[in-house]
Amino acid sequence: MDVFGDPRNVDATVSGFVWILKLTGASAVLALVLGVILAAMRVSPIPVLRLFGAGWVNIFRNTPLTLIIFFCYFGLYSTFGLSFSDDLPLNTYWLGVIGLSTYTAAFVCEAIRSGINTVPAGQAEAARAIGLTFAQTLRIVVLPQAGRAVVAPLGSILIALCKNSTIVGTIGLMESSSVMKDLINSYGNAGVLIFAVFAGAFALLLIPTGYFFGWLANRLAVKR
Repeated sequence: MDVFGDPRNVDATVSGFVWILKLTGASAVLALVLGVILAAMRVSPIPVLRLFGAGWVNIFRNTPLTLIIFFCYFGLYSTFGLSFSDDLPLNTYWLGVIGLSTYTAAFVCEAIRSGINTVPAGQAEAARAIGLTFAQTLRIVVLPQAGRAVVAPLGSILIALCKNSTIVGTIGLMESSSVMKDLINSYGNAGVLIFAVFAGAFALLLIPTGYFFGWLANRLAVKR
């Protein structure tokens, strides 16, 4: 029987990619918010905040994502009893979101911090001269320009996040990597075809995403 001639296999494959998109979307939003906060800490005049931001980035950026995902499940859930829902797949989904977002936020933070460094120092000094606080200067003057400068790096981080979301399959969430493994176990003689289909699906999703962020970066680039 053709592996993708069975409607059940097609439904499982589509379901797996839906989980990928859900994981990517929720994790991207949370990682962006957390990354902006961490970037603000890293450029803060308060030493404790700078130390916390630097510690977060150095710890999570240099820790394998698989270990973080495993800790979310076997540490936060199994050991400490952190639970978001009585429904196991939904609970696993949110644990995966926590792991992905905390890991990705470290990279978002550094991307935004690099964008902050592109803003001329004179603008921040002028903002302080007219009485704006550090938070107001960051929110009104610096971050809008920094965000426009790092559209392309953030797009690359989003693409990496989408691919990294398959690692959540290691803690049992029904997504594409688990589906692919099950299909290969059931249809071993069609392994190349199964691999090609899943690789092609990711390529069809992520290649246009990369071009879109490249176009958006050129469109929003700050002319100096």
